Amino acid sequence: MRIALVQMDVAYGDVAANHAKARAFIVEGLARGAELFVFPELWTTGYKLKEIGKMAETLAGKTLAMLCRTARENNVAIIAGSIPELCDGKIYNTACAIDKDGRIVGRYRKIHLIGLMEEDLYLSPGEERCSFPIASTTAGLIICYDLRFPELPRVLALQGARVLFVPAEWPAVRGHHWRMLNIARAIENQIFVVAVNRVGSDPDNVFFGHSLAVDPWGEIIVEGSETQEELLIVDIDPKFVENVRSRVPVFQDRRPACY
Repeated sequence: MRIALVQMDVAYGDVAANHAKARAFIVEGLARGAELFVFPELWTTGYKLKEIGKMAETLAGKTLAMLCRTARENNVAIIAGSIPELCDGKIYNTACAIDKDGRIVGRYRKIHLIGLMEEDLYLSPGEERCSFPIASTTAGLIICYDLRFPELPRVLALQGARVLFVPAEWPAVRGHHWRMLNIARAIENQIFVVAVNRVGSDPDNVFFGHSLAVDPWGEIIVEGSETQEELLIVDIDPKFVENVRSRVPVFQDRRPACY
């Protein structure tokens, strides 16, 4: 599976500019043989939460329509980062997985909202975890702050996920935590973690970049810079999960009755 990690700066509140940038990254990725694209959290708007109601859209809106069409026309899958989703009068921080036929096969509304960035004041929390089939394997999807809650990735791994996708807007002030938590989630669950963070800044934050893919042994196999927009390409083989689990049989040795 050849994955393109789209590490981009997000134009604050400018959906059209962010769409144009996404299309340019997709063109580059296609030329480099990408089969699956991953975008960061809230990549269409950034954390312009006080005006998020004006920019929120349904899953039938222009962003997902563009990405579904792109997936179908180019025979690629897309982890659509997250967008502010409007549904039944509420706004969610929602990420979607799109298969090569342009169908939405996974939807995840961020469960853990981060008060440090005032998400809880403007957004509603999700209630359901998300796993889905993609590229002949099973994947899980969480968003940014969810990394700090290891129970969620563990349940996804127990449900069969071999790859965990993590779109994020993680600030540089907590950058060390970003790297360590992604590595820890990969090691403890013996899965691939593909985590895509933005770069740049908004009026309240400087973001950390360092998008990365970590293998089930905890080795970083690709990592972006802290400040530069870039398209990172990585090849992963989900079968490596079984190799690692045979060497250190963590799941076989679990004792859930004692926890």
